[in-house]
Amino acid sequence: MAAPKRLRKAVFPVAGLGTRFLPATKTIPKEMLTVVDRPLIQYVVDEAKAAGIEHFILVTGRNKAVIEDYFDIQVELETALRARGRTDVVEQLTADLPAPGQMSFTRQQSPLGLGHAVWCARALVGDEPFAVVLPDMIMRGDPGCLTQMAAVYEQTGGNIVAVGECDPADTGRYGIVGVGEPVGEAFRITAMVEKPKPGLAPSNLYINGRYILQPEIFDYLARAERGTGNEIQLTDAMIELARTQPFYGTRFAGRTFDCGSKIGFLAANLVFAFDRPELARELRPELEAIFKDGG
Repeated sequence: MAAPKRLRKAVFPVAGLGTRFLPATKTIPKEMLTVVDRPLIQYVVDEAKAAGIEHFILVTGRNKAVIEDYFDIQVELETALRARGRTDVVEQLTADLPAPGQMSFTRQQSPLGLGHAVWCARALVGDEPFAVVLPDMIMRGDPGCLTQMAAVYEQTGGNIVAVGECDPADTGRYGIVGVGEPVGEAFRITAMVEKPKPGLAPSNLYINGRYILQPEIFDYLARAERGTGNEIQLTDAMIELARTQPFYGTRFAGRTFDCGSKIGFLAANLVFAFDRPELARELRPELEAIFKDGG
């Protein structure tokens, strides 16, 4: 088998309205909500950067300009920090920035679904494989989820999705895959179903928001066929592409936090806070006091 084309680009759909976090998201994009002291979008960009991604493509919508500003130099802030001797903070802010030309933005004018958002990035992706990274899903693992997937991609080529296990009663919340024969550290996907009812799902393995896809997916997304929720579903296009190209699944060795839900978001804040010793020392007694008082 010829070596697969190198994975260089990643698409981040960030045009969603974030209705589950209203009223906070009336003025703040949900991707800018913070887990401890870093916004969700920074976590996923860092994950992609660690996997060797060189071009970050953000599909935005109205009222998302603050995301573009976040990934830019803040001259007034840096000047004030330097005047106060906080060069360490300036250095960290600089390290978080992409290099000039590494980040592109395109607009999804209408909320027509994840598949449509990915299709909006077609001109920036071009004719090469690319990753899709959902900012709602924050990963905790070493190495990161996309790094694990990239290693599998080097072995298999084709299309890859990362999966995790969910409660069988919750299959209606996710895209679910069917499990075929193992291929190295992955397995062949035999079916993909968008939000199947419990009892009708092919497994309890859900697509956790990380994809590596071949550019032919755009041909199917261009048909603009509506699926679940009357939206253009990425899963539907993947089902069509799977008729002509192999799809593989790989189990993410780590923990996934669905920060599109309040419980997942709160859990992520606690877990990532406890990962930092200076915060864990003070947070633990605070939590103990809360539970001692009856919550």
